[in-house]
Amino acid sequence: MILKKYKIKTLILLISTIIISGYLLISTIIGNNKFQNLKLLVNDEQRQLIKKYIFPYKYISQQQKTIDRIPGLEKSITNYTKSIGGILKPEMLLNLELSKKESGEDITINLLEKIKLSKNLSLKKYQLQSGFYYGINNSFPGSGFLDFYEDNVIILSSRGILAFKKDLENHEENLKQIKNNIHEITNYSDLTKWFSLKDIFIFKNKVFISHTAEIKKDCWNIEILFAEMNFRNMEFKKIFSSNECIHSTNNIDQEFNGGQSGGRMVSFDDNHILLSIGDFRSRFLAQDKKSINGKIIKVNIYDGKHEVISMGHRNPQGLIFDKENNFILETEHGPQGGDEINLIDVNKVNKGKIQNYGWAISSAGEHYLGKIDTNKKKYEKYPLYKSHNEYGFIEPLKSFVPSIGISEIVKIGHNKYVVSSMRDMSLYFFEINEKKQIINLNRVEVFERVRDLKFKNNQLLLFMEDTASIGVINLN
Repeated sequence: MILKKYKIKTLILLISTIIISGYLLISTIIGNNKFQNLKLLVNDEQRQLIKKYIFPYKYISQQQKTIDRIPGLEKSITNYTKSIGGILKPEMLLNLELSKKESGEDITINLLEKIKLSKNLSLKKYQLQSGFYYGINNSFPGSGFLDFYEDNVIILSSRGILAFKKDLENHEENLKQIKNNIHEITNYSDLTKWFSLKDIFIFKNKVFISHTAEIKKDCWNIEILFAEMNFRNMEFKKIFSSNECIHSTNNIDQEFNGGQSGGRMVSFDDNHILLSIGDFRSRFLAQDKKSINGKIIKVNIYDGKHEVISMGHRNPQGLIFDKENNFILETEHGPQGGDEINLIDVNKVNKGKIQNYGWAISSAGEHYLGKIDTNKKKYEKYPLYKSHNEYGFIEPLKSFVPSIGISEIVKIGHNKYVVSSMRDMSLYFFEINEKKQIINLNRVEVFERVRDLKFKNNQLLLFMEDTASIGVINLN
Protein backbone atom coordinates (compact mmCIF):
# COMPACT_ATOMS: atom_id res chain seq x y z
CA MET A 1 0.00 0.00 0.00
CA ILE A 2 2.84 2.39 0.92
CA LEU A 3 4.61 1.53 -2.35
CA LYS A 4 1.41 2.21 -4.30
CA LYS A 5 0.94 5.62 -2.65
CA TYR A 6 4.59 6.42 -3.39
CA LYS A 7 4.12 5.55 -7.07
CA ILE A 8 0.99 7.72 -7.26
CA LYS A 9 2.79 10.69 -5.68
CA THR A 10 5.75 10.19 -8.03
CA LEU A 11 3.39 10.08 -11.04
CA ILE A 12 1.59 13.24 -9.90
CA LEU A 13 4.92 15.00 -9.40
CA LEU A 14 6.11 13.89 -12.85
CA ILE A 15 2.91 15.05 -14.55
CA SER A 16 3.06 18.38 -12.70
CA THR A 17 6.68 18.85 -13.74
CA ILE A 18 5.80 18.16 -17.39
CA ILE A 19 2.85 20.59 -17.31
CA ILE A 20 4.87 23.37 -15.63
CA SER A 21 7.80 22.83 -18.00
CA GLY A 22 5.47 22.89 -21.00
CA TYR A 23 3.81 26.07 -19.73
CA LEU A 24 7.18 27.78 -19.25
CA LEU A 25 8.41 26.60 -22.66
CA ILE A 26 5.32 27.91 -24.48
CA SER A 27 5.50 31.11 -22.47
CA THR A 28 9.09 31.55 -23.64
CA ILE A 29 8.15 30.86 -27.26
CA ILE A 30 5.42 33.52 -27.25
CA GLY A 31 7.00 36.83 -28.17
CA ASN A 32 10.40 35.28 -28.93
CA ASN A 33 11.56 35.57 -32.53
CA LYS A 34 14.00 32.68 -32.07
CA PHE A 35 11.04 30.30 -32.23
CA GLN A 36 9.49 31.83 -35.35
CA ASN A 37 9.16 28.49 -37.20
CA LEU A 38 7.25 26.92 -34.31
CA LYS A 39 4.92 29.91 -34.12
CA LEU A 40 4.13 29.54 -37.82
CA LEU A 41 2.30 26.28 -37.03
CA VAL A 42 -0.39 28.24 -35.18
CA ASN A 43 -2.50 30.83 -36.98
CA ASP A 44 -2.71 34.45 -35.81
CA GLU A 45 -6.17 34.09 -34.33
CA GLN A 46 -5.15 31.04 -32.29
CA ARG A 47 -1.97 32.75 -31.04
CA GLN A 48 -3.91 35.80 -29.86
CA LEU A 49 -6.41 33.58 -27.98
CA ILE A 50 -3.57 31.61 -26.33
CA LYS A 51 -1.94 34.85 -25.19
CA LYS A 52 -5.19 36.36 -23.97
CA TYR A 53 -6.60 33.44 -21.99
CA ILE A 54 -3.70 31.12 -21.10
CA PHE A 55 -0.86 33.64 -20.79
CA PRO A 56 -2.69 36.91 -20.02
CA TYR A 57 0.42 38.56 -18.56
CA LYS A 58 2.09 38.14 -21.96
CA TYR A 59 -0.93 39.68 -23.69
CA ILE A 60 -1.01 42.67 -21.33
CA SER A 61 2.77 43.10 -21.52
CA GLN A 62 2.70 43.05 -25.32
CA GLN A 63 -0.01 45.70 -25.44
CA GLN A 64 1.78 47.90 -22.89
CA LYS A 65 5.04 47.75 -24.85
CA THR A 66 3.21 48.91 -27.97
CA ILE A 67 1.44 51.70 -26.05
CA ASP A 68 4.75 52.89 -24.62
CA ARG A 69 6.14 53.29 -28.15
CA ILE A 70 3.42 55.81 -29.07
CA PRO A 71 3.85 58.75 -26.67
CA GLY A 72 0.71 60.60 -27.78
CA LEU A 73 -1.46 57.72 -26.64
CA GLU A 74 0.32 56.71 -23.48
CA LYS A 75 -1.63 58.75 -20.92
CA SER A 76 -5.20 58.29 -22.16
CA ILE A 77 -4.91 54.60 -23.00
CA THR A 78 -2.85 53.69 -19.92
CA ASN A 79 -5.48 55.25 -17.64
CA TYR A 80 -8.19 53.35 -19.43
CA THR A 81 -6.40 50.00 -19.32
CA LYS A 82 -5.89 50.33 -15.56
CA SER A 83 -9.65 50.73 -15.08
CA ILE A 84 -10.42 47.52 -17.02
CA GLY A 85 -7.66 45.31 -15.64
CA GLY A 86 -5.01 46.00 -18.25
CA ILE A 87 -6.66 44.78 -21.46
CA LEU A 88 -7.63 47.17 -24.25
CA LYS A 89 -11.22 46.88 -25.43
CA PRO A 90 -12.08 47.22 -29.13
CA GLU A 91 -14.95 49.62 -28.40
CA MET A 92 -12.57 52.13 -26.85
CA LEU A 93 -10.04 51.89 -29.68
CA LEU A 94 -12.66 52.18 -32.40
CA ASN A 95 -14.26 55.19 -30.71
CA LEU A 96 -10.86 56.88 -30.39
CA GLU A 97 -10.18 56.37 -34.09
CA LEU A 98 -13.63 57.61 -35.14
CA SER A 99 -13.25 60.66 -32.90
CA LYS A 100 -9.93 61.44 -34.57
CA LYS A 101 -11.58 61.02 -37.96
CA GLU A 102 -14.44 63.37 -37.06
CA SER A 103 -12.05 66.00 -35.72
CA GLY A 104 -10.31 66.32 -39.09
CA GLU A 105 -7.03 66.96 -37.27
CA ASP A 106 -3.65 66.12 -38.77
CA ILE A 107 -2.22 62.64 -38.30
CA THR A 108 1.07 63.18 -36.49
CA ILE A 109 4.05 61.28 -37.88
CA ASN A 110 7.66 60.99 -36.70
CA LEU A 111 10.76 59.04 -37.63
CA LEU A 112 10.70 56.11 -35.22
CA GLU A 113 13.96 54.34 -36.07
CA LYS A 114 16.45 53.35 -38.74
CA ILE A 115 17.27 49.67 -39.12
CA LYS A 116 20.02 47.94 -41.06
CA LEU A 117 18.69 44.96 -42.97
CA SER A 118 20.39 42.13 -44.82
CA LYS A 119 21.38 42.42 -48.52
CA ASN A 120 22.86 45.88 -47.82
CA LEU A 121 19.42 47.40 -47.36
CA SER A 122 18.21 49.79 -44.67
CA LEU A 123 14.74 50.65 -43.41
CA LYS A 124 13.35 53.92 -42.09
CA LYS A 125 10.15 53.68 -40.07
CA TYR A 126 7.86 56.71 -39.87
CA GLN A 127 5.34 56.10 -37.11
CA LEU A 128 1.77 57.36 -37.27
CA GLN A 129 1.42 58.65 -33.73
CA SER A 130 -2.29 59.43 -33.82
CA GLY A 131 -5.45 58.18 -35.48
CA PHE A 132 -4.45 54.61 -36.31
CA TYR A 133 -5.76 52.90 -33.17
CA TYR A 134 -7.78 49.80 -34.11
CA GLY A 135 -6.13 47.08 -36.19
CA ILE A 136 -6.99 43.97 -38.16
CA ASN A 137 -4.67 41.40 -36.58
CA ASN A 138 -3.64 43.38 -33.50
CA SER A 139 -6.27 45.24 -31.54
CA PHE A 140 -3.78 48.06 -31.18
CA PRO A 141 -2.33 49.91 -33.04
CA GLY A 142 -4.29 50.32 -36.26
CA SER A 143 -3.75 48.75 -39.66
CA GLY A 144 -3.54 50.62 -42.94
CA PHE A 145 -3.13 50.58 -46.72
CA LEU A 146 -1.06 52.72 -49.08
CA ASP A 147 -1.23 54.13 -52.60
CA PHE A 148 0.03 57.11 -54.56
CA TYR A 149 -1.68 60.05 -56.21
CA GLU A 150 0.62 62.25 -58.25
CA ASP A 151 3.48 62.97 -55.81
CA ASN A 152 1.49 62.25 -52.66
CA VAL A 153 1.41 59.19 -50.45
CA ILE A 154 -2.24 58.36 -49.68
CA ILE A 155 -2.93 56.27 -46.59
CA LEU A 156 -6.13 54.62 -45.40
CA SER A 157 -6.71 53.14 -41.96
CA SER A 158 -8.65 49.89 -41.68
CA ARG A 159 -11.49 51.92 -40.07
CA GLY A 160 -11.76 54.81 -42.53
CA ILE A 161 -9.23 57.54 -41.73
CA LEU A 162 -7.96 58.86 -45.06
CA ALA A 163 -4.91 61.13 -45.20
CA PHE A 164 -2.05 62.27 -47.45
CA LYS A 165 1.49 63.58 -47.29
CA LYS A 166 3.80 64.77 -50.06
CA ASP A 167 7.19 64.23 -48.43
CA LEU A 168 7.73 61.64 -45.71
CA GLU A 169 11.18 63.05 -45.04
CA ASN A 170 9.73 66.44 -44.04
CA HIS A 171 9.45 66.05 -40.26
CA GLU A 172 7.73 69.40 -39.80
CA GLU A 173 4.70 68.40 -41.83
CA ASN A 174 2.08 65.88 -40.67
CA LEU A 175 -0.41 63.93 -42.75
CA LYS A 176 -3.48 65.96 -43.69
CA GLN A 177 -6.82 64.24 -43.23
CA ILE A 178 -9.35 63.97 -46.06
CA LYS A 179 -12.94 64.19 -44.91
CA ASN A 180 -15.01 61.20 -46.07
CA ASN A 181 -18.20 59.23 -45.47
CA ILE A 182 -16.65 55.74 -45.36
CA HIS A 183 -17.78 54.92 -41.83
CA GLU A 184 -21.37 55.92 -42.61
CA ILE A 185 -21.46 53.33 -45.41
CA THR A 186 -19.64 50.49 -43.66
CA ASN A 187 -21.08 51.08 -40.15
CA TYR A 188 -20.09 47.70 -38.77
CA SER A 189 -22.47 46.46 -36.10
CA ASP A 190 -19.99 43.76 -35.08
CA LEU A 191 -16.73 45.09 -33.62
CA THR A 192 -14.68 42.01 -34.43
CA LYS A 193 -11.43 42.75 -36.26
CA TRP A 194 -12.55 40.42 -39.05
CA PHE A 195 -14.68 43.13 -40.62
CA SER A 196 -12.72 46.08 -41.95
CA LEU A 197 -11.57 47.98 -44.99
CA LYS A 198 -9.36 45.72 -47.12
CA ASP A 199 -7.51 47.87 -49.66
CA ILE A 200 -7.23 51.26 -51.36
CA PHE A 201 -6.52 51.66 -55.07
CA ILE A 202 -6.32 54.93 -57.03
CA PHE A 203 -6.98 54.75 -60.77
CA LYS A 204 -7.98 57.37 -63.33
CA ASN A 205 -8.57 60.05 -60.66
CA LYS A 206 -10.90 57.70 -58.78
CA VAL A 207 -10.31 56.22 -55.35
CA PHE A 208 -11.52 52.65 -54.88
CA ILE A 209 -11.87 51.06 -51.44
CA SER A 210 -12.80 47.43 -50.79
CA HIS A 211 -14.35 46.29 -47.53
CA THR A 212 -16.16 43.41 -45.87
CA ALA A 213 -19.85 44.29 -46.15
CA GLU A 214 -22.86 42.97 -44.26
CA ILE A 215 -25.04 42.25 -47.30
CA LYS A 216 -27.83 40.89 -45.11
CA LYS A 217 -28.12 40.40 -41.36
CA ASP A 218 -25.03 38.40 -40.26
CA CYS A 219 -24.26 37.59 -43.91
CA TRP A 220 -21.04 38.93 -45.44
CA ASN A 221 -19.08 39.47 -48.64
CA ILE A 222 -16.76 41.99 -50.32
CA GLU A 223 -17.90 45.33 -51.76
CA ILE A 224 -16.10 48.15 -53.60
CA LEU A 225 -16.72 51.83 -52.88
CA PHE A 226 -15.47 54.67 -55.08
CA ALA A 227 -15.16 58.45 -55.07
CA GLU A 228 -13.59 61.12 -57.26
CA MET A 229 -10.17 62.11 -55.92
CA ASN A 230 -10.44 65.23 -53.77
CA PHE A 231 -8.02 66.33 -51.07
CA ARG A 232 -10.71 68.03 -48.97
CA ASN A 233 -13.77 65.77 -49.02
CA MET A 234 -14.67 62.49 -50.68
CA GLU A 235 -18.21 61.14 -50.87
CA PHE A 236 -17.99 57.41 -51.50
CA LYS A 237 -20.65 55.33 -53.26
CA LYS A 238 -20.95 51.62 -53.96
CA ILE A 239 -19.71 50.55 -57.38
CA PHE A 240 -19.65 46.77 -56.84
CA SER A 241 -21.71 44.55 -54.57
CA SER A 242 -23.36 41.16 -54.76
CA ASN A 243 -26.55 39.52 -53.54
CA GLU A 244 -24.41 36.51 -52.61
CA CYS A 245 -23.14 36.38 -49.02
CA ILE A 246 -21.84 33.92 -46.43
CA HIS A 247 -23.77 33.70 -43.16
CA SER A 248 -21.60 33.79 -40.07
CA THR A 249 -23.42 30.87 -38.37
CA ASN A 250 -25.89 29.34 -40.83
CA ASN A 251 -23.58 27.92 -43.51
CA ILE A 252 -22.89 24.48 -44.97
CA ASP A 253 -19.60 23.69 -43.21
CA GLN A 254 -20.52 25.47 -39.96
CA GLU A 255 -17.30 27.45 -40.20
CA PHE A 256 -16.82 31.16 -40.82
CA ASN A 257 -13.87 33.52 -40.94
CA GLY A 258 -14.51 37.12 -41.97
CA GLY A 259 -10.77 37.73 -42.31
CA GLN A 260 -10.53 35.06 -45.01
CA SER A 261 -12.04 37.51 -47.47
CA GLY A 262 -9.38 38.83 -49.87
CA GLY A 263 -10.19 42.35 -51.09
CA ARG A 264 -7.05 43.30 -53.03
CA MET A 265 -7.46 45.50 -56.16
CA VAL A 266 -5.31 46.36 -59.19
CA SER A 267 -5.94 47.86 -62.66
CA PHE A 268 -6.53 45.62 -65.67
CA ASP A 269 -7.39 48.00 -68.53
CA ASP A 270 -8.93 51.45 -68.97
CA ASN A 271 -12.39 50.19 -68.01
CA HIS A 272 -11.72 47.42 -65.49
CA ILE A 273 -10.02 46.66 -62.22
CA LEU A 274 -9.35 43.24 -60.71
CA LEU A 275 -10.68 42.28 -57.28
CA SER A 276 -9.69 39.27 -55.17
CA ILE A 277 -12.39 37.63 -53.05
CA GLY A 278 -11.79 34.95 -50.40
CA ASP A 279 -14.00 32.03 -49.43
CA PHE A 280 -14.82 33.21 -45.85
CA ARG A 281 -14.00 29.56 -44.92
CA SER A 282 -16.92 28.20 -46.98
CA ARG A 283 -14.34 26.21 -48.91
CA PHE A 284 -16.70 24.63 -51.46
CA LEU A 285 -17.45 28.06 -52.95
CA ALA A 286 -13.95 28.29 -54.43
CA GLN A 287 -14.89 25.50 -56.88
CA ASP A 288 -18.42 26.79 -57.56
CA LYS A 289 -18.39 28.68 -60.88
CA LYS A 290 -21.65 30.42 -59.98
CA SER A 291 -20.10 31.98 -56.85
CA ILE A 292 -17.79 35.00 -56.73
CA ASN A 293 -16.04 33.66 -53.62
CA GLY A 294 -12.61 32.10 -53.87
CA LYS A 295 -12.17 34.00 -57.15
CA ILE A 296 -10.38 36.82 -58.92
CA ILE A 297 -12.97 38.89 -60.76
CA LYS A 298 -12.80 41.67 -63.35
CA VAL A 299 -15.01 44.65 -62.42
CA ASN A 300 -16.17 47.41 -64.78
CA ILE A 301 -15.40 50.72 -63.01
CA TYR A 302 -18.35 52.48 -64.66
CA ASP A 303 -21.27 50.10 -64.16
CA GLY A 304 -19.98 47.52 -61.63
CA LYS A 305 -20.56 44.52 -63.91
CA HIS A 306 -18.14 41.69 -63.30
CA GLU A 307 -16.81 38.40 -64.63
CA VAL A 308 -14.70 35.67 -63.04
CA ILE A 309 -11.19 35.26 -64.46
CA SER A 310 -9.78 32.66 -62.05
CA MET A 311 -11.02 30.35 -59.30
CA GLY A 312 -9.82 27.91 -56.66
CA HIS A 313 -8.41 30.60 -54.34
CA ARG A 314 -8.56 30.61 -50.54
CA ASN A 315 -7.70 34.10 -49.29
CA PRO A 316 -5.99 36.20 -51.99
CA GLN A 317 -3.86 38.94 -50.42
CA GLY A 318 -1.77 40.31 -53.29
CA LEU A 319 -2.30 41.21 -56.97
CA ILE A 320 -0.18 42.71 -59.71
CA PHE A 321 -0.77 42.86 -63.47
CA ASP A 322 2.61 42.65 -65.18
CA LYS A 323 1.77 44.20 -68.56
CA GLU A 324 5.32 43.72 -69.85
CA ASN A 325 4.98 39.93 -69.51
CA ASN A 326 1.18 39.81 -69.93
CA PHE A 327 0.48 37.87 -66.76
CA ILE A 328 -1.07 38.49 -63.35
CA LEU A 329 0.67 37.45 -60.16
CA GLU A 330 -1.59 36.58 -57.22
CA THR A 331 -0.64 35.69 -53.65
CA GLU A 332 -2.87 33.92 -51.16
CA HIS A 333 -2.93 32.56 -47.64
CA GLY A 334 -2.95 28.80 -47.38
CA PRO A 335 -4.38 26.93 -44.39
CA GLN A 336 -1.75 25.48 -42.01
CA GLY A 337 1.07 25.91 -44.50
CA GLY A 338 0.66 26.35 -48.25
CA ASP A 339 0.76 30.11 -48.86
CA GLU A 340 1.00 30.53 -52.63
CA ILE A 341 2.30 32.71 -55.44
CA ASN A 342 0.24 32.02 -58.56
CA LEU A 343 0.56 33.13 -62.19
CA ILE A 344 -2.61 33.91 -64.17
CA ASP A 345 -2.24 33.89 -67.98
CA VAL A 346 -3.81 37.06 -69.43
CA ASN A 347 -4.10 35.53 -72.91
CA LYS A 348 -6.48 32.97 -71.43
CA VAL A 349 -8.33 35.71 -69.53
CA ASN A 350 -8.92 37.58 -72.81
CA LYS A 351 -10.31 34.39 -74.35
CA GLY A 352 -12.79 34.02 -71.49
CA LYS A 353 -11.10 30.95 -70.00
CA ILE A 354 -11.41 30.66 -66.21
CA GLN A 355 -8.16 29.32 -64.74
CA ASN A 356 -8.42 27.03 -61.69
CA TYR A 357 -5.84 26.97 -58.88
CA GLY A 358 -7.22 24.07 -56.90
CA TRP A 359 -8.43 25.23 -53.51
CA ALA A 360 -9.87 23.41 -51.55
CA ILE A 361 -8.99 20.17 -53.33
CA SER A 362 -5.25 20.73 -53.70
CA SER A 363 -2.87 22.60 -51.37
CA ALA A 364 0.63 22.19 -49.98
CA GLY A 365 -0.84 22.94 -46.54
CA GLU A 366 -3.04 21.04 -44.11
CA HIS A 367 -6.28 21.79 -42.34
CA TYR A 368 -5.66 23.35 -38.94
CA LEU A 369 -4.44 20.72 -36.42
CA GLY A 370 -3.72 18.32 -39.28
CA LYS A 371 -5.05 14.80 -39.88
CA ILE A 372 -6.64 14.21 -36.49
CA ASP A 373 -9.85 12.24 -35.97
CA THR A 374 -12.05 15.32 -35.73
CA ASN A 375 -10.77 16.45 -39.16
CA LYS A 376 -11.56 13.15 -40.89
CA LYS A 377 -14.77 14.34 -42.59
CA LYS A 378 -13.10 17.61 -43.55
CA TYR A 379 -10.34 15.73 -45.39
CA GLU A 380 -12.93 13.54 -47.13
CA LYS A 381 -14.65 16.65 -48.48
CA TYR A 382 -11.53 18.80 -48.97
CA PRO A 383 -8.59 16.37 -49.37
CA LEU A 384 -5.79 18.94 -49.92
CA TYR A 385 -3.84 16.81 -52.37
CA LYS A 386 -0.19 17.76 -52.62
CA SER A 387 -0.28 17.88 -56.40
CA HIS A 388 -2.33 20.43 -58.32
CA ASN A 389 -1.50 19.27 -61.82
CA GLU A 390 -2.56 15.65 -61.26
CA TYR A 391 -6.07 16.79 -60.42
CA GLY A 392 -6.47 19.22 -63.31
CA PHE A 393 -5.38 22.42 -61.56
CA ILE A 394 -2.59 24.94 -62.11
CA GLU A 395 0.46 24.50 -59.91
CA PRO A 396 1.60 27.50 -57.84
CA LEU A 397 4.84 29.15 -58.83
CA LYS A 398 5.75 28.82 -55.16
CA SER A 399 4.21 27.28 -52.03
CA PHE A 400 5.45 28.30 -48.59
CA VAL A 401 5.45 25.60 -45.90
CA PRO A 402 5.14 26.67 -43.15
CA SER A 403 2.99 29.68 -44.03
CA ILE A 404 4.59 33.11 -44.01
CA GLY A 405 1.35 35.12 -43.83
CA ILE A 406 1.89 36.31 -47.39
CA SER A 407 0.54 39.75 -48.31
CA GLU A 408 1.07 42.19 -51.21
CA ILE A 409 3.29 41.75 -54.27
CA VAL A 410 4.97 44.46 -56.41
CA LYS A 411 7.22 44.61 -59.45
CA ILE A 412 10.53 46.46 -58.96
CA GLY A 413 12.29 45.92 -62.31
CA HIS A 414 12.52 43.74 -65.39
CA ASN A 415 11.28 40.32 -64.21
CA LYS A 416 12.03 41.33 -60.60
CA TYR A 417 9.46 41.28 -57.80
CA VAL A 418 8.99 41.59 -54.06
CA VAL A 419 6.35 39.94 -51.91
CA SER A 420 5.66 40.91 -48.30
CA SER A 421 4.62 38.82 -45.32
CA MET A 422 2.84 39.38 -42.05
CA ARG A 423 3.52 36.34 -39.88
CA ASP A 424 7.10 35.93 -41.10
CA MET A 425 7.75 39.71 -40.81
CA SER A 426 9.87 39.66 -43.96
CA LEU A 427 10.15 40.63 -47.61
CA TYR A 428 10.95 38.08 -50.32
CA PHE A 429 12.84 39.29 -53.40
CA PHE A 430 12.77 37.07 -56.48
CA GLU A 431 12.90 36.89 -60.28
CA ILE A 432 10.81 35.01 -62.84
CA ASN A 433 12.71 33.44 -65.72
CA GLU A 434 11.61 32.76 -69.31
CA LYS A 435 10.15 29.40 -68.25
CA LYS A 436 7.92 31.25 -65.76
CA GLN A 437 9.79 29.83 -62.79
CA ILE A 438 10.78 31.67 -59.62
CA ILE A 439 14.55 32.00 -59.25
CA ASN A 440 16.93 33.86 -56.90
CA LEU A 441 14.45 33.94 -54.00
CA ASN A 442 15.94 35.92 -51.12
CA ARG A 443 14.41 36.66 -47.73
CA VAL A 444 15.00 40.00 -45.98
CA GLU A 445 13.65 40.22 -42.45
CA VAL A 446 12.03 43.55 -41.46
CA PHE A 447 10.99 42.44 -37.93
CA GLU A 448 7.36 43.55 -38.16
CA ARG A 449 4.12 42.50 -39.88
CA VAL A 450 3.81 44.08 -43.35
CA ARG A 451 0.15 44.63 -44.23
CA ASP A 452 0.70 46.53 -47.49
CA LEU A 453 3.52 47.16 -49.95
CA LYS A 454 3.96 49.70 -52.76
CA PHE A 455 6.84 50.64 -55.11
CA LYS A 456 7.63 54.01 -56.72
CA ASN A 457 10.73 56.02 -57.59
CA ASN A 458 13.00 53.13 -56.63
CA GLN A 459 11.51 53.03 -53.12
CA LEU A 460 9.54 50.32 -51.36
CA LEU A 461 6.85 51.65 -49.02
CA LEU A 462 5.55 49.27 -46.36
CA PHE A 463 2.65 49.58 -43.99
CA MET A 464 4.00 47.99 -40.80
CA GLU A 465 1.12 47.22 -38.50
CA ASP A 466 2.83 46.29 -35.22
CA THR A 467 3.79 49.94 -34.73
CA ALA A 468 1.43 51.59 -37.27
CA SER A 469 4.40 52.84 -39.29
CA ILE A 470 5.21 53.58 -42.91
CA GLY A 471 8.46 51.83 -43.75
CA VAL A 472 10.73 53.15 -46.50
CA ILE A 473 13.44 51.08 -48.20
CA ASN A 474 15.60 52.64 -50.93
CA LEU A 475 16.63 50.15 -53.62
CA ASN A 476 19.95 51.19 -55.09
